[in-house]
Amino acid sequence: MTETNGTVHSGVQPGVHPGIQPRPVVGRLPKYVAGKPPEAVSGLESFKLSSNENPLGPVPAVLEVLRGTLDVHRYPDTSCTLLRNALSNFLEVPADDVVTGAGSLGALNQILAAFAGQNSDGSQDEVVYAWRSFEAYPICVGLAGAKSVQVPVRADGSHDLDAMAAAVTKQTKVVLLCTPNNPTGPVLGSQESESFIQSIPSDVVIVIDEAYQEFVRAEDALNGVDLYRKYPNVLVLRTFSKAHGLAGLRVGYSISQPSITGFLRSVATPFAVSGVAEQAAVASLENYDQVVERVQSLVDERTRVVAGLTDLGWDIPDAQGNFVWLNLGTNSQEFAGLAQSHALSLRAFGDEGVRVTIGEAEANTRFLEICTSYTKEPRRS
Repeated sequence: MTETNGTVHSGVQPGVHPGIQPRPVVGRLPKYVAGKPPEAVSGLESFKLSSNENPLGPVPAVLEVLRGTLDVHRYPDTSCTLLRNALSNFLEVPADDVVTGAGSLGALNQILAAFAGQNSDGSQDEVVYAWRSFEAYPICVGLAGAKSVQVPVRADGSHDLDAMAAAVTKQTKVVLLCTPNNPTGPVLGSQESESFIQSIPSDVVIVIDEAYQEFVRAEDALNGVDLYRKYPNVLVLRTFSKAHGLAGLRVGYSISQPSITGFLRSVATPFAVSGVAEQAAVASLENYDQVVERVQSLVDERTRVVAGLTDLGWDIPDAQGNFVWLNLGTNSQEFAGLAQSHALSLRAFGDEGVRVTIGEAEANTRFLEICTSYTKEPRRS
């Protein structure tokens, strides 16, 4: 410490304040890595296949809503009454069982804030989930003050429900089930999921994250809404970001029985869903037949991509979302770099694998062409 003209200096560089520190958990959190945009390559149109976005965008009625929005100077209805009523009719559930959030991620944060964190004695609640799964899970759990319990997925990228059930302890407050699993792709079956739910204590909240539900074509796939109706501790997450093409508007929601919804509303961020986002979501539901057509076109492209990879002898997990998973291991960064040199951005996860969003037909064709020339094909571990 030195003193100059009556001012005490600590020797710290200007602008650095050693006394201002975040909670210790912040330094331990993994960093969320958003999908990068593609690099420009001369002579090639660039395509972004790194963020599981819907390349077709929203239906025309949504664009009309966006063009006609003039009241952005007003606060939205914090209860999202119009949207909850629309979802009530669409899903045949009580409107009071729907709680909106800023995307399904915002809705998830509300769940964790209500049910999992650090207790007054310093102990941490536990949140059990498969891994690898949605990369925001450990961030959200950590910020809530709870402890992540990660259960490895099987070699085929699916949840190991027996291992997850075994990981549940008296400290477990929430279990997260991601179906289809992002980024690996497989879904959970209806019967296996119900058996799992029945094996878990009824005071543990089971969250079924169905962000990609509209893309599922597996006949035995679970339907979270059916299970929420049967089990009071089951909560469903869904979003308008993927199938509806509203990722930039941030509209998601949870569905749960009244024993849960009251707590969620107590911790919900006020005005999390903007008025224009609510109107856009309602317009998309009102034109759901068009949404279905767009989703089916992407599913058709997914089928083409999977068939092309299979013809090459590439071993990939069952793809039920709007993406495919390449288990490239230590070759992941190399392959992503190769794609980037061809004006395609993919999402590489360290040395684990690469997730490729189903995009425009031209982008998917170029991706398959790159795979044709790549000799280090993925295999199941």
